[in-house]
Amino acid sequence: MEDVIIIGAGVIGSFIAHDLCKYQLSIHVIEKEDDVGNVTSMANSAIIHSGYDPLSHSKKAYYNVKGNEMYTKVTEDLDIPFSRIGSLTLAFSNEEMEELKKLQQRATENGVIVRLLAKEEVLELEPSISSSVYGALEAPSAGIINPFLLCTRLMEHAIDYNVHLHLGEEVVNILPISGGYQVVTNRQKYEAKVVINAAGMGAYQITSFLEKPSYHLTPRKGEYFVLDHFDPFFLRHTLFTLPSKKGKGVLISPTTSMNFLVGPSSEPSSEDDNRTDNETLMMIREQALKMIPNIPFQETIRVFAGVRPTISTHDFIIRHSRKNPHFIELAGIESPGLASAPMISKKVEGMVKRILHPKRKEHYSSKIKKYPKFPHFLSNKAQKMIKENPLYGKIICRCEKVSEQEIRDLFQRSFYPTTIKGVKKRLRTGFGKCQGGMCQPLILRILKEELAKKATEVRYDGENSEIVKEDLKEKTHDEN
Repeated sequence: MEDVIIIGAGVIGSFIAHDLCKYQLSIHVIEKEDDVGNVTSMANSAIIHSGYDPLSHSKKAYYNVKGNEMYTKVTEDLDIPFSRIGSLTLAFSNEEMEELKKLQQRATENGVIVRLLAKEEVLELEPSISSSVYGALEAPSAGIINPFLLCTRLMEHAIDYNVHLHLGEEVVNILPISGGYQVVTNRQKYEAKVVINAAGMGAYQITSFLEKPSYHLTPRKGEYFVLDHFDPFFLRHTLFTLPSKKGKGVLISPTTSMNFLVGPSSEPSSEDDNRTDNETLMMIREQALKMIPNIPFQETIRVFAGVRPTISTHDFIIRHSRKNPHFIELAGIESPGLASAPMISKKVEGMVKRILHPKRKEHYSSKIKKYPKFPHFLSNKAQKMIKENPLYGKIICRCEKVSEQEIRDLFQRSFYPTTIKGVKKRLRTGFGKCQGGMCQPLILRILKEELAKKATEVRYDGENSEIVKEDLKEKTHDEN
């Protein structure tokens, strides 16, 4: 019997694996997707919220503020791009200025440092903002992060310390047994003393295997524009409109790669609906232009949608099951879930310790093995690296300037990609203006070689996403 099974490898499940791997425990993570962080944790605003917005004394407020504080060390340990650029919540009328004052008071109650800015101060910080702005609430601790690397590196660190990851497995039942639980997947059966439900949108179904959940989850879809990295000085802060019952509203924000995000919407949806529609995108565009009138939407390189689990209790659920105390429930981890994740994980770590009383591993470090940084191509260091290994000079992704050797280096890690999308999430290949039009065939070839697969077996992402229908070269070789 294993010690712990974690169901779900989004940012919450990956953080928990990362935090528990320091103990002498047998830990298995089961994820139905073919990579970690492949659903809600991938399609979001990539913002580490300051914590002024959640209702005071709520779990969202507590975990948001504590989690935000933890990200400086987490991102240093895991070598992840992160920047505290701060946020500005804008007001465009006297009435909205009064609402900002209420948010300022809530920020004080939540322990978040903020500053109320007059119109002139706002425009001095961000000259592109509409001159009709009345003022803003500045939150300096807000940040931006690379959410793809956050999930993959959390899990890689866990795997380095003997956590077992099972991708492409879906839990189909959970049964109480003597001393723990039997977890049944579409592939095999497991037994564990503790089961942690970190299944995100699937949390309700996972709990339902053991008992009737005390809550309901409503999938809520958010659509976004992604703008190319056209001007690093276009915007320095994350801009918010006033929050509403639907969420934090439309935002405009730089990303760690110096692209710009505009969105999201917030409408009820189905769990697997990641489609975008013109009417919703035009609504987002209209609201965003009220903040910045000259947004260059002609720089849009793609649109996307993500679905998050809105819970009927309006707050996070983080608890032992009342009927099954060794079954830990995590549900409704919507915004500010990304910001809250490290503190939620610490809470779960404490819950597991109280059940299993594990010993700490002697030779443990919270730091991941460093990734080699390839410098600017014109630098002396880059030229030296290219001279030693010419593949560093062979550019595969022209938009994001990624070399062949950087891709091949991924396969020297304990948790390497097995799909084109997996490479994309780790190195940003295909994230640029051509959206993979130039580099995808080259990456397919590298994956074929590194994974020892046929071209027809290399997938873009999940099941039935093969790119090549028939490889004529391989067919000719086989016939001969």
